[in-house]
Amino acid sequence: MLTTRATAIALTCMVVATAASATHAADDPDISKGSCDLLSFCVGVNVPGKGGDHNGGEDKKGTESSSGNKKAVRDCHVRRMDPQPPPGSEYYRDGKAVYEQVCVTDGQDGLIDIQFVGADPGQGPPAVDPAVVAQQVVDKMRLEGPDIASPRAAGRYTVGVPLWMWVNQSATTYGPNTASASAGDVTVTATAKVSKIVWQMGDGSTVTCAGPGTPYTGSSAMVESPTCGHRYSATSADAPGGRYSVTATSTWTIDWQGGGQSGQLEEIRQSDMQVAVGELQVVR
Repeated sequence: MLTTRATAIALTCMVVATAASATHAADDPDISKGSCDLLSFCVGVNVPGKGGDHNGGEDKKGTESSSGNKKAVRDCHVRRMDPQPPPGSEYYRDGKAVYEQVCVTDGQDGLIDIQFVGADPGQGPPAVDPAVVAQQVVDKMRLEGPDIASPRAAGRYTVGVPLWMWVNQSATTYGPNTASASAGDVTVTATAKVSKIVWQMGDGSTVTCAGPGTPYTGSSAMVESPTCGHRYSATSADAPGGRYSVTATSTWTIDWQGGGQSGQLEEIRQSDMQVAVGELQVVR
């Protein structure tokens, strides 16, 4: 019985699916593709920590669910049930091999989802779609919004004075970021890099920058940034909290190849901050 694997304490809806025949662990199916015999059921289990040791012939995968710029990582394992459900069991499916997927989600007290997955008779393990694996690669990269270096939340800026805007560059905040993932006999490698950053300045203005911006190194003249800048024409005194809300939105472009295919994906991430803009006071 399923409940011998863990103590059931909460209900979660799942799916049953079955495969045509028993296979070696290396041939375990990719659950994102293929035609399956499905049977819905509900089960809930909660295992302290990370849910124990998932051993056996496993196909380990990681997926992520979005939550702002942070993501909760779902650590998934696919394996043949051992032993297989016997005749008479509610999970027995006419002699077809039955697989299970166990996923542990970070930040959810070790909550484990369980599914039974597999292929229709005569098809063997479902085919792996390289595009699906490519998205798994992107999930592994943990791409984030811009790491804003300027403007600074602690800084004070002046109406009419050029504001230079730039971001710090790292693999997760700007790129390049390269990673790989495998499913079955398909391996996909992808490289991600920010292709543009769109700045919403809080005063109704929008500035699009093709690169990370140029760091300001000091100047006696009011020189404009050569790559990414803005001039405020009004103070932030009337804005909520006396500050403009600035949002920097990155567009990540991801090129991938593998499994005899190639393609391009796009991901959007953003960061927010507050900027105080005042007037220049002249003492006579």
